[in-house]
Amino acid sequence: MTDHLSNAILNALADGELSGDQLAGTNQHLAECPACTSKALYQSLLKSATAKAGQRYAPSPQLQERLVRLASHANAESQAPGFRDAPRSPIRLVWGSLGWATAAALLLVSVSLLFVQHNAQRDERASAEHAALVTEVFDRHVATLADSQPLQVISTDRHTVKPWFQGKIPFSFNLPQGLPSDIALDGANLTYVGNQPVAQLLYSIGKHRVSVFLRQRSGKAEANEWLAERSGFHVMGFDTDDLEVVAVSDVDRARLSDLVGEIEKAQTNAPR
Repeated sequence: MTDHLSNAILNALADGELSGDQLAGTNQHLAECPACTSKALYQSLLKSATAKAGQRYAPSPQLQERLVRLASHANAESQAPGFRDAPRSPIRLVWGSLGWATAAALLLVSVSLLFVQHNAQRDERASAEHAALVTEVFDRHVATLADSQPLQVISTDRHTVKPWFQGKIPFSFNLPQGLPSDIALDGANLTYVGNQPVAQLLYSIGKHRVSVFLRQRSGKAEANEWLAERSGFHVMGFDTDDLEVVAVSDVDRARLSDLVGEIEKAQTNAPR
C-alpha cells in the first residue's frame, strides 16, 4: 500500500474530531496499514502523555519494578550478537513487544476513549447553555409581567404583529391562526436573549400570561423538543432548522403545550 493517512487526519483522529464517515474510512485504512497504525498509536499515546504531563503521579512499587525489568531486558537484547546498532524508538519498542494486531486494538480503544471524552465535554457544554437559556427567558418573562410599560406592539392581529418585526430581526416566523377561544395574542416586544435579537410574543391563556421567545438558530443540528421547570413556571421549547422557540408560563402544562404545538405547526406548514 503506497497511500498513507496524512498528518492532519492522524491529528484529528487523536483529538476525536473526525466525522462518522471519516472515522469509518480511517479505521478501515488502519486495519490494512501497519505503518499508519504505528503513527496513529504514537499520536494517541503522545496526546495522552501530554494531557497527564501536568499531573503529579507517583508510580507504584510494582510498576517501578516492572520498568526496571523491561529496561534490563532491553539492555540485554542490545548486547546480544547480531543486534543492530541503530537506536530503537519508543514506538518500535511498543510495536515489538505488543505486536501489530495488539497495537491496533490498543489504538482503537484509545481513540474510542478520546471520542467518548469529547462527546461528554460537548454534552456538558450543551447542558450549561440550556440551563442559561432557561434562566434568561424565565427572568425576561417575569420582568415583562412586572413591567408597567405597555408592549412595544399591541395587537391581536397576527398580520400586524409579524410585519412589525421586519427590519428589526434577521429572521422571519409564522404565527398560528384558528387558536382556541381562550387563547389570544396580546402583542409583542423586541428584546435580547444570549445577546441575540429575539421576538417576544405575548399570549393570554385564560388569566395566565405566556411569553414565547423566537430567535435565530445557529447551525443545522438535529431539531428537538424539551421541557423544564423554574419556580412554578413551565419552560417549554422546540427547534426547527433555523429557529429556536421557547415558551414560559405558569399555565397548566397541557395548555401551554397546545399553544407551543400550534406555533410549531405554523413554522412548518406555511412559507415565511
